[in-house]
Amino acid sequence: MDLIDVLPNRLHMLRFPIGQAYLWQDGEALTLIDAGSAGSAAEIEGAIRSLGLDPGRLERIVLTHCHGDHIGAAGELAARWGARVLAHRLDAPVIRGERPVPEPVLLDWEVPLYEHALSVVPGAPPTPVDQEVEDGDALGFGDGAYAVHAPGHTDGSIGVHLPRHGVLFTGDCVAAVGPLMLGVFNVDRARAVDSFRRLAALAPAVACFGHGDPLTADTAAALEKAAAETTP
Repeated sequence: MDLIDVLPNRLHMLRFPIGQAYLWQDGEALTLIDAGSAGSAAEIEGAIRSLGLDPGRLERIVLTHCHGDHIGAAGELAARWGARVLAHRLDAPVIRGERPVPEPVLLDWEVPLYEHALSVVPGAPPTPVDQEVEDGDALGFGDGAYAVHAPGHTDGSIGVHLPRHGVLFTGDCVAAVGPLMLGVFNVDRARAVDSFRRLAALAPAVACFGHGDPLTADTAAALEKAAAETTP
């Protein structure tokens, strides 16, 4: 796992072989946005300690959606450190293991990528969700972070917007692996495109993706352009 400084003393990216999570600091209080694959809890704890921070100050884990490379370590971390797990109401039953992970509607070129992902990302254990969120709900960190319902990748996908800091976490609605683009493996591409455009309209200064490096320069313009060029 790589630990990458995005905003000094405020935001770090934890990059795994597939996907990534983000650590947000409010002083000593910590929030994790997504939680990597199953088995990555020890690496996440090690990354927190390497920053001189205490994993015991992890107050919440916000899950952008229900896929295994984003929720895998959430339950273990929450049980160990008492963090609350937050997710959208529509994805919470999947995260808890009450419903199966929804199957995406794949484009032809996505099929081999999806088969590879299934072969390397372990299934996530059922994870309790302490708070089910809706569009616009306050998330309790980042001087006013709130959930932005961004369906399409999954029904309960969310973005996380921190307007006072100009930071947006897009989950897998947007990807930056190569060109900035709509994320892959969507259950409803048309809704995902609408969500992409809604997130882009927030015009953040920093955008953090589920896959690919964060954007920290000319971010709003790049998102606007990519969203406008994306078709259902």
